[in-house]
Amino acid sequence: MDVATKTAAVPAYDPEVARDDFPILGRQVHGKPLVYLDTGASAQKPRQVLEAMTRAHTECYANVHRGAYWLSETATGRYEAARETVRAFLNAADEREIVFTANATDSINLVAHTWARSTLGPGDAILITELEHHANIVPWQMVREATGCDLRVAPITDDGALDMAAFDRLLDERVKLVAVAHCSNVLGTILPVADITARAHAVGARVLLDGSQAVVHGPVDVRAIGCDFYAFTGHKLYGPTGIGVLYGTLDLLEAMPPWKGGGDMIDSVTFEKTTYAPPPARFEAGTPPIVEAIGLAAAIDYVQAIGRETIAAHEADLLRYAMQRLASIEGVTVHGTAAHKAAVVSFSLAGAHPQDLALLLDRSGLCLRAGHHCAEPLMARLGVSGTIRASFGLYNTRADIDALIEALDRARAILM
Repeated sequence: MDVATKTAAVPAYDPEVARDDFPILGRQVHGKPLVYLDTGASAQKPRQVLEAMTRAHTECYANVHRGAYWLSETATGRYEAARETVRAFLNAADEREIVFTANATDSINLVAHTWARSTLGPGDAILITELEHHANIVPWQMVREATGCDLRVAPITDDGALDMAAFDRLLDERVKLVAVAHCSNVLGTILPVADITARAHAVGARVLLDGSQAVVHGPVDVRAIGCDFYAFTGHKLYGPTGIGVLYGTLDLLEAMPPWKGGGDMIDSVTFEKTTYAPPPARFEAGTPPIVEAIGLAAAIDYVQAIGRETIAAHEADLLRYAMQRLASIEGVTVHGTAAHKAAVVSFSLAGAHPQDLALLLDRSGLCLRAGHHCAEPLMARLGVSGTIRASFGLYNTRADIDALIEALDRARAILM
């Protein structure tokens, strides 16, 4: 996925029309119009998602897979239809390859505590990068402690791209898993994941991609990429919290042991022995996120109706404009200028603590993230304690960026 190459031959798009679908964007904060620039943390929800979830609660709510009555059968049908929606969204080969989880962190931990713990041992290695979110670092550290495997870290270049030469030096036949972000949540760097996957498979390693940011900014085709696992979360994709997805190839999922025990993940239970259901039920213990899955499907339908290439082109324009405007402000340093980059911009203002700057921007109605963004090792690589991050979505406009620049000028006069 490269948003820079998705800017031609796409339908005209008017974000002002889309903004009308998001009720929260019409409100004011501190007496100022709300300017939401934190979609990378959690996206706002369109009316279509909110209404779909309300209908699920008010028209056909019941537990799924367990009732022989109409409400349960209808709820089950909508829940499983959501799985098919996700399958098509990722171009997975089989809906059994789609596991619903609580979020992307849950998805990554599922692989860590099932596949990795049952597969890896001393002498094996996991390869990650300096770009990773904590959710794609900590689970592998836990695996290292449990299995005795090594954890290797591929460095990035000064512009925020993955150092592919260093990556290749670290990738050998001891590496059994490569786990990398498809798109950095801090720098917006888009990694060459199909190339990474091919290189990993060439030495016999499996590949897990953290797609939490990537699915928001452009098309994702897991079969074209060739990865073994792909994780993302619903709330960044204009859907609800409490729902995530793990894609895994069917052969791997079928061979993996369960992680959590309870209802719906079993085939049969006696006090002497339990046998387990096939995927994806094996990994969906207990009552699943029924309404949230329906909301995620509605969010995917919403994004698909606009067009993922259309959204990518719009966000590429916002990215170019933001980078241009930020470059005009004295004292601003943009972190992450790789050639292949999504609409995520982290920056610092000389002499200003990120938290202080964010608080001043908030007084102008601007919502931006400040801090280490759950990526402390990356902050250390950048030589900063934290940054301000503006992350754009389909509802943002150039006027939002202008409001940011004006507020930055005011804040700079106060802080410097």
